[in-house]
Amino acid sequence: MAKEKTVYFCKECGFESPKWLGQCPGCKAWNSFAEGLAPAKESKGKVSRSLGLSEVTSLSKVSAKEEERFSSGISEFDRVLGGGIVKGSLVLVGGDPGIGKSTLLLQVCKETSAAGKKVLYVSGEESPRQIKMRADRLGEFAGDVRLLAETDLDKILENIKDEKPDLVVIDSIQTMFISSVDAAPGSVSQVREATLTLMNLAKGENITVFLVGHVTKEGVVAGPRTLEHMVDTVLYFEGENVASYRMLRAVKNRFGSTNEVGVFEMSEKGLREVLNPSEYMLAGSPADEPGSVVTCIMEGTRPMLIEVQALVSQTNFNLPRRAAAGTDYNRVNLLMAVLEKRMGLSMGACDAYVNIAGGIKVAEPGLDLAICLALVSSYKNRAMGSGTVCFGEVGLTGEIRGVGMAMARVAEAKKLGFKTVILPAVNKSGINIKGINVIGISSIRELNDLL
Repeated sequence: MAKEKTVYFCKECGFESPKWLGQCPGCKAWNSFAEGLAPAKESKGKVSRSLGLSEVTSLSKVSAKEEERFSSGISEFDRVLGGGIVKGSLVLVGGDPGIGKSTLLLQVCKETSAAGKKVLYVSGEESPRQIKMRADRLGEFAGDVRLLAETDLDKILENIKDEKPDLVVIDSIQTMFISSVDAAPGSVSQVREATLTLMNLAKGENITVFLVGHVTKEGVVAGPRTLEHMVDTVLYFEGENVASYRMLRAVKNRFGSTNEVGVFEMSEKGLREVLNPSEYMLAGSPADEPGSVVTCIMEGTRPMLIEVQALVSQTNFNLPRRAAAGTDYNRVNLLMAVLEKRMGLSMGACDAYVNIAGGIKVAEPGLDLAICLALVSSYKNRAMGSGTVCFGEVGLTGEIRGVGMAMARVAEAKKLGFKTVILPAVNKSGINIKGINVIGISSIRELNDLL
């Protein structure tokens, strides 16, 4: 019996090598090679595919009409996709296990089928009985959603050609396999070939295909990095298992902006849209308490009000304890050093704890001013006062630097009933919203006057 030939694939870019390499020559990633069976010779000729243009033509003669879209029935989902689902697109949805990827796509199937679209849900991980149990929790399905529990992609393609659906969900791409590729399901070669086959189906038959992708411990979609390059849209479903909210974020979108974020809340009956995330995040926040400050961050193009909490107290140990939840720990230490140097505060003998209420994680520089105000408020035991929102970036010299989309942040604060906004002085000149008091500051030395 002939010995099976093995090759090594780069898990990041799909580069193929006959031997193991420490660094990939293609993408320069370290320790990214994995061993797998070489593709069979008869399958190599199947890679050539046409995407609707098989001869050379002039760019000026190509029709550039608006892409055809249809609504998913979920406004937050349509928002992230750029206005709706594009026909013939290939969309990859990734996220941690149990985060709600299958639930979200089943809800999309429910709404689109109710609108008269033909939907086929293909599961390689669950039986039809398990899918039915989840569907019962989501409520009654008005439309007919077709189910198929199969992992052989050749059989799946035959069913798709017979059913001729408008929307196909593949859950998940790592479980699919092509019999002509001599490799295990989930391997680099299988995932790459399966995605290419589905891409050809989506473009050739004008069928929208959603792929569910597993993620690695680093938080990226498992398999070759070329998987994200082949699809039209890459969506990440994010959130903490202990928190009820979920965020759908686009990191790649050929048909819209990547700056949009959809917010959902996990409930007993599936995912519920959060149309006003600011009100949701501020629910239960205390009034006139030292160490509590409300700030406005930007999630894509959407402003969101959140609460920043800080607790500063004298330490009982030789080494003060510092902790940060929801923001960068090193950033908190940096801001505390700026407060000590520029404001003369003696925080070196204090424990300091900073928390972003609601379990959300924020890495935006506009959060700096709120963290500083919360720390100073707790240190001096003086409340900020209700009805005030602040945002701005703090530099090492204590200056307050401007942030983007200041007008949208102030408008969001006014919409929720806040009376005062503290922002960088460079952003104040561009604010022309009436009915709200706008205070511009240029240095953290002015914080004492605000408390």
